[in-house]
Order: sequence, then C-alpha cells, then structure tokens
Amino acid sequence: MPDADGERPFDAADDPGAGRSRWVALALVALIVAWMASGLLLPAGDGEAEAPGDGGAAEPVAVAVRESTAESVTRTLRAEGQAQPDRETAVTAEATGEIAELPVRRGEEVATGALIARIAPGRREAELAQAEADLTRARRDFDNAQALLDRGAGTVDRLAEARAALAATEARLAAAREAIEDLDIRAPFAGRVEELEIELGEVILAGATAARIVDLSPLGVRIRLPQTAVGAVQEGQPAEVTFIGGTTRQGTVVFVGARADEATRTFEAEVEVPNDDGAIPAGISASVRIPVGEEAGHFVSPAVLSLDAAGRLGVKTVDDEGLVQFHEIEIVRAQSDGVWVSGLPERARVVTVGQGYVGEGERVTVRDEAALGLGRAREGADIPQVTE
Repeated sequence: MPDADGERPFDAADDPGAGRSRWVALALVALIVAWMASGLLLPAGDGEAEAPGDGGAAEPVAVAVRESTAESVTRTLRAEGQAQPDRETAVTAEATGEIAELPVRRGEEVATGALIARIAPGRREAELAQAEADLTRARRDFDNAQALLDRGAGTVDRLAEARAALAATEARLAAAREAIEDLDIRAPFAGRVEELEIELGEVILAGATAARIVDLSPLGVRIRLPQTAVGAVQEGQPAEVTFIGGTTRQGTVVFVGARADEATRTFEAEVEVPNDDGAIPAGISASVRIPVGEEAGHFVSPAVLSLDAAGRLGVKTVDDEGLVQFHEIEIVRAQSDGVWVSGLPERARVVTVGQGYVGEGERVTVRDEAALGLGRAREGADIPQVTE
C-alpha cells in the first residue's frame, strides 16, 4: 500500500531472489543430515581399510635401559663432628716474681719440659746457699754426737737432738731447692704455644696463667651417633675423616659412649686422627664416615631415582616381559658420581632414559643405553619417546 508520499514500502517478499535463497538453505540442511545419517545407516564394508590411528592401540613408549649387576658395597655411617686437640692446658706460675727470661713466642712449637719463662730468683738463691751451709753444720754436729756416744762420752739425748736438727736442715734445703725450680715455667707436654699471657719484665703472681699449650697430634673428632647405629660402631674400627678444607685423613674410633644424651638420645663417640705435621687446626668441622658392614647394591645415577604415588623413593626397571617394575630402594652410600642403592634384584635392567613417562606395570619398548650412544652423563634424562 502506498504511503503518504505515494511511494510503496520495501518488502523482502517482493525480491525475486528471496525465494531461491530459502530453498538453497533448506537443501544444504537436508544434505548435511543425510551425510551424518549415512555413517549410522551405512557402515563401512568389511573390505574397507581402517584409517590409521582410528581405534588402533597406541605404541608402547620406548625407554633406554642399562644392565646392572649387584656388587658388594660397604655400608657406611656418616656423622658430622668437630676437631678437638688431644690435650690442652693452661700453664701457671708456681712462684711470684718478675719475668726475667721469655725464650718462646706465641705460636711456637715446644717440646716436653721446654722453658717458657723464668722468674728472677731474688733472695731465693741466698736462701738456698744458707740452707746448704746449715746442712753441712748439722751433718757435722750429728757425726760428732754419734762419735761421742760410741766412746761413751756422749748421751743418747744429745744424739737424738743432732739427728732432729739434721732432718730439719735437710727439709729447709729441699724447700729452697724447690723454690729455685719453681722459678722456671715449663711446658708439661709437647705442643703449640697457643696463648702467651706474660711479657718480659712483668710481675706474675703464683697461680696466674702464663701460657696455654695445645697438643694437636693426634686430633680427636667428636661426633654423635644415633640410637639405631651405636651398636654397629666399636672402638678400634677404622674411619675416614674429611675436614672442612677438603683434607681427608684415616682415623680410628677410640671411644663410644655408653650413655645416651637425654635431650637428643644420641651417643658421643670420638675418632682419633694423626696430625704429626700439625696441618689440621683444632676446632674446624669434619665429616666422618665409618664402615659398618657389607651389602649387595647397585651403582646408579641420582637422576634415575623417582617417587611413587605413596612418596617412596625407588628405581624403575623393566622385566623380561617388557613391563615396568618399581622397586623401593635404600641409599647405601653416596658418592660424587652416583649412589649405591639396595632393594633391586641381583640383575636388573634399570631405566635410565624415559622413566618419567612410564608407570609401574606399563609395557614399554626397550632400547639398550649403549646402542643409543648414551653415556652415563645422560643417565636419567627424560625424553618424550624413542620411536621404532
């Protein structure tokens, strides 16, 4: 119907192409439905080849393995400790006086009985000379009293008085000589002068510390043993001690405690290490390894170790049927290039490449590590898959 201006409004039905578009759309829908239904109503014939990968079984993951045979390995107990000097003591003065001689310096090595310092004698030498003269006179008086008694001119009481006087004089002489000896401050044993508390000309009091001597040969390394391992460690066992600087020495267990610490429930033990050259100082940290028995184990790279769903540490192997097996293991000994583990069969094919992509019970395609040209440096490297 024409509008007020006499023009007729546009109607899509008046377009001649509108009807054709509608029929074309309906035809396309009918074709799609017929094509989808054909797969259900007209299944493929028996002679038609199945498309690759449609419903076919997936190929097994290929892994690299290494043949491993159990060997006898020494089980070791590892403990951390600290080096201690064999002996250490403070050297004190036995007399009071001025330091007249000081022949040693701090840090110097001294022998047993070596003179560390000498105190000025003062009047002690005069007292010694007086005691020696008194002894000579007392001995003469005693001899005279004895001679008179033998001739019948003396008495027993006179002889007894002379004998007592002689004994008293001998005691005074011994004290005077000891006072002279006390003037010398000497090292009680061979060692190193770690501290020197006196100076030349200084006055020192009796009982005051003059020096501190440390004996570093041998060294004692004190460690703590857990309750589960104390029974396996005995006095006389060999031990390997590695000090913080990298120096390694062979030592011997010289003490194992018989009473556990109440707080830590550990036992104290000590390993003695020779240190004749004094190259290892006291007080530094040390790692001690004590062999406690032999056990069959396999040497593997740490990279082949894995955890199962329960969080157990283990190693994956492949059995004769090509199935993956998970074996819970225990680390017997660790080295810089690998670890020794127990818990595997005597002979095992250890999965070294691809273990991260397979699980226990899964069938795999086995490739020998050597045949693939993989060295030990590649052990444990995960790869997605090695194909046929």
